[in-house]
Amino acid sequence: MPEEKNNVGARLKQPVSMVKGIGTEAVQLLADLNIYTVEDLLMYFPYRYDDNRIRDLAEVGHDERVTVEGKVISQPLLSYYGRKKSRLSIKIMVENYVVTAVFFNQAYLKNKININETITVTGKWNRHRQQISVISYHLGSTIHTNAIDFQPVYSVKGNLTVKGLKRFIRLTFEQFGNEIEETLPPHLLKQYRLYSLKQAVRALHFPQNALDIKQGRRRIVYEEFLLFQLKMQALRKFERENQQGVEIPYKNELLKRFIAALPYPLTNAQKRVINEILKDLRSPYRMNRLLQGDVGSGKTVVAAVSLYAAVTAGFQAALMVPTEILAEQHANSLQAMFSPFHIQVALLTGSTKKKERAEILQGLLDGTVSIVVGTHALIQDEVNFRKLGLVITDEQHRFGVEQRRILREKGEYPNSLFLTATPIPRTLAITAFGEMDVSIIDEMPQGRKKILTYWVKPNMFERVLAMMEKELQSGRQAYVICPLIEESDKLDVQNAIDVHAQLVQYFRDRYRVGLMHGRLSSDEKDDVMKLFSENKVQILVSTTVVEVGVNVANATMMVIYDAERFGLAQLHQLRGRVGRAEHQSYCILLADPKSEVGKERMKIMTETTDGFVLSEKDLELRGPGDFFGKKQSGLPEFKVADMVHDYRALETARQDAYHLIESPAFWNDPEYLYLRNYIVESGVMSGEKLD
Repeated sequence: MPEEKNNVGARLKQPVSMVKGIGTEAVQLLADLNIYTVEDLLMYFPYRYDDNRIRDLAEVGHDERVTVEGKVISQPLLSYYGRKKSRLSIKIMVENYVVTAVFFNQAYLKNKININETITVTGKWNRHRQQISVISYHLGSTIHTNAIDFQPVYSVKGNLTVKGLKRFIRLTFEQFGNEIEETLPPHLLKQYRLYSLKQAVRALHFPQNALDIKQGRRRIVYEEFLLFQLKMQALRKFERENQQGVEIPYKNELLKRFIAALPYPLTNAQKRVINEILKDLRSPYRMNRLLQGDVGSGKTVVAAVSLYAAVTAGFQAALMVPTEILAEQHANSLQAMFSPFHIQVALLTGSTKKKERAEILQGLLDGTVSIVVGTHALIQDEVNFRKLGLVITDEQHRFGVEQRRILREKGEYPNSLFLTATPIPRTLAITAFGEMDVSIIDEMPQGRKKILTYWVKPNMFERVLAMMEKELQSGRQAYVICPLIEESDKLDVQNAIDVHAQLVQYFRDRYRVGLMHGRLSSDEKDDVMKLFSENKVQILVSTTVVEVGVNVANATMMVIYDAERFGLAQLHQLRGRVGRAEHQSYCILLADPKSEVGKERMKIMTETTDGFVLSEKDLELRGPGDFFGKKQSGLPEFKVADMVHDYRALETARQDAYHLIESPAFWNDPEYLYLRNYIVESGVMSGEKLD
């Protein structure tokens, strides 16, 4: 996705060769940085600032960059090492500290630095040795000089130096700074007390102080997010208005009766989300909504209410899930909810027998089957619906975009609802899925006890087994998960077989231990799972994560081997397999991580059971690109803005963009001309550039 262009001044579109002082060679060096126009150069911002303010050493951490001023109290000591390499050290009195300043490969300073002189040095502080490795210095005090406290640092390559680039930017600003035109409407500048674009460009390149940088950055961040979100909101608006939808006039009285018959009362979050979905179904536009809910937050009930709403209006509905075992589980739980209302739920997977399959296909075609649950078998050519009004896709990131599109196209313009139990941080949800509406179930059903999570070193496994035995004695069950070792399928299975043998040996005839791994056939996996769900097997050792999607309410203990091999999202998914009833549940992480990030992951897991908090932390540890995987993320590249650290600004910009796009003034008033043209030029809507 191209980086956002922030400017409108016509003279700024000229090539950089128009700047007096930038010659042919410099033009080529700048082109290597994708800087071709005057505007490109003015908008090429520093990626950080070196803080050259004099600091008190008591406040400086080990290995931090620091600037200090002091008096030279020793003769320079010069030594040579290697070929032509030198090390020169002096002692400086900085307030009440004696500090050693070390200069590398600057032997000539021996004759320039004198005792009792004042010197200012900047460098890396070694707290243990009371030593500074000097990066830059100034003989004399900086208090009476015009030295800038904050030095911008730019990304450069080839023969272009930071110093050279700074000179080019200064020349350009002096000659073209007055050409920078404002891009945001006055009311937004006033509302958020933002710098003008010209002020922001000046502040980021030539800051007077820390506040200047903060305000300059704040302005550019907001603008980058606003432009991006305007594009997303415009896309949503035009897609919605130009795509005919299926209006579903559900019967409210029947729906109320269905909700009243549910075994548990709805949480406030479930009620809120159901209302959002019902509003979409009633509208003439096609629903395109992402529903996020933590493991066990009650998404299935929300899906059931939505499916029922479609059926009351005479439409068919489909639920697509990634695995057969999950399809079966969903079909069973939905059938239990719908049978009192005389609605049949059909199950269509790769394992459906030929005769039954033919009956289901006929039922979908003639409308006698109202609700179908299935795997990707639902998107095969011979599956046709009489009147498909709603498509729900569970764990949507496991299906390719193409698969989802095929299923949607089996109806005229069916409404689409996507469910995910992998909490995507809100910042990414509204950005990566910006064209979707996002609903969140952020409340757990009442009566659920918090799962207690412990991080245990592998040498304490005996104690874990004793704890497991106690749970089993109370009639409960346990999962033991071994990680997938991707390099070797053999190793992977062997790993689980070893753990299984160890547990069989330990529990002997007292309890039965089941084993599930990737080499088992689909039927064998189902058999193992059935035995576990019927409590004929008390402990399930498994290598696979996906198949453990079955809901076994009696399981209260989850033990995860080599937990450091899993990401936070995976660990959280696994933990969510227990704690599904009123009994106290436990999650034991057996891990001995060596990296700091690994240790941090274990710590976070023991501190919170909130999937949204975890996903934000995961995002901080991994960065937005890694969260979705670089290739599929489709996330925009911003020059200054950072989606993780500037998420509040992203949220604000999204709301502002929504209100702007929906307001008639935006499409007519001259003050929005730049923003309107930006949307047209981005190709989101077909149209001419506005005058």
